[in-house]
Amino acid sequence: QVQLVESGGGLVQAGGSLRLSCTASGRTFSSYVVGWFRQAPGKAREFVAAINWSSNSIRYADSVKGRFTISRDNAKNTVYLQLNSLKPEDTAVYYCAVDPHPYTHPIVTTAPKDFGSWGQGTQVTVSS
Repeated sequence: QVQLVESGGGLVQAGGSLRLSCTASGRTFSSYVVGWFRQAPGKAREFVAAINWSSNSIRYADSVKGRFTISRDNAKNTVYLQLNSLKPEDTAVYYCAVDPHPYTHPIVTTAPKDFGSWGQGTQVTVSS
């Protein structure tokens, strides 16, 4: 089973940037879609971005298009999420997770219920 660890969160002013990392251990996740999700206090967990195994299928939530960029380095067993032009409403705990179906193209689901092996999350706080 794959274990995921998120890192890179922190406190940043509005307009600033952060880069989050999701690193896998236990087994490789290079064959799988990896998604980023976030959950703000009192709100449901929501989809942010996802990337398939070969990086030729990528999806973003409308709220982050043009500001966030997802990428992966399979040699390092790591998926990144670059967060630019951050807004206070981006404040949340950010999680990564894996779609358990290998070699998916294109990405067919972004629903949190379809992903597993959730990491512990990393806090992103954007001050106004």
